[in-house]
Amino acid sequence: MGSGYTDEFSYSHSASFCLFPQALARRKLGAMKTSGDRLKALLRECHLAPTDFAAHRNMSPQQVNNWFSRGVPHARIDEVAELLSVNARWLRHGIGPKYHCPTAQETAPPGQPPTLPPRQTWIDLAGSDEHDALIAFHRVKGGELVLVPDRYLRLPHLALHRLDIDPGQAVAITMPDNSMNDTLPLGSCLAVDRGLTDIYEGERYALMDNGMLRIKRIYHLPGKTLRLRSQNSDEYPDQVIGQEQLLAQRVQIVGWVFWTATLAAYRPGS
Repeated sequence: MGSGYTDEFSYSHSASFCLFPQALARRKLGAMKTSGDRLKALLRECHLAPTDFAAHRNMSPQQVNNWFSRGVPHARIDEVAELLSVNARWLRHGIGPKYHCPTAQETAPPGQPPTLPPRQTWIDLAGSDEHDALIAFHRVKGGELVLVPDRYLRLPHLALHRLDIDPGQAVAITMPDNSMNDTLPLGSCLAVDRGLTDIYEGERYALMDNGMLRIKRIYHLPGKTLRLRSQNSDEYPDQVIGQEQLLAQRVQIVGWVFWTATLAAYRPGS
């Protein structure tokens, strides 16, 4: 693939390290390599000056310039995407459809920016039966993820749509160990998008490693290697693995972890 890897692997510093070539084929990265590039282009499309955007967001012009050069902070991606009527996943990674619908930019007169909606940074997860997707739970059996009959996680279709997730590509799992103990104790519920197997810096992924389920943050390193990082570094130190180890350990990316839930460790006063 022009990367030095065999046909089973593909690698790109600007985009992803992908264990499934068909996933990479589904995603074509444009010339805009960062979320900052895409934000700058969107403001031009909307005929919205950076200073006006900064004023509307209660920011300084310098902060907007920092976003252009360093990228939009992950905590603000959803807010900015909704403001400019684009998909958050496209703004964050440059993949998937740009707009929720083809007419997103056609509601304003020619040459006029779209009306800025009220600021909103949250997704309502209080769904209802007719508006929810049932995400089937899976567990490891014989070294593979298999369906758990009649056990589902219920998430609103709107929330999945905002993240550009196909419900048919989503699976629910439980945290298999205490490697992420501070935030995801053993047994926590997770939802995974199997449609996103490209690796983006520092994101959490579910992966199969020698037939065992793992949850790791993954980072690129020089020499076409990866760093697998756990939050509980005392018991689970960083792993640095290259192509040969990936093949030997039969590492496969299940998908991107997009939803988590856990109970408190104890009741106050108990």
